[in-house]
Amino acid sequence: MDFCSLIRTFAFVMIQRLHYIIISLASNINHEANLEAARQQITQLLTEVRFTRAIYTEPVNSLRKEPYLNQLCEGTTALGPELLSEVLKELEKRQGRTHNEDGIVTLDLDLMQYDDQRYHLRDWERSYIKDLINEL
Repeated sequence: MDFCSLIRTFAFVMIQRLHYIIISLASNINHEANLEAARQQITQLLTEVRFTRAIYTEPVNSLRKEPYLNQLCEGTTALGPELLSEVLKELEKRQGRTHNEDGIVTLDLDLMQYDDQRYHLRDWERSYIKDLINEL
């Protein structure tokens, strides 16, 4: 059993209530492969999973000039928001994400919404979020 399946199974045993979530996915290097790997892992982690199309955007406050490939995902989970965020950060690390100063973002997975609670409030104002949210 892989890591995500184990977490998902544990969560369903411990808590039966499912929570609606939205996750943003982004990468500015090896875009397609990194988002595909993330989609595969997220599909194992969540239930009722749906992804928007992926779109390229210009970087904001980044040292690098390469565009980002961005996508949104919605689904349900029995995990709490803190544990879900930890699992997302672990998925980033497994995909090669480091938090250094070079501006390379192999994979960025952010919990944007958990039930009625929104996170990363400034990101909700970005045009790509406003565009993609209508696809969910």
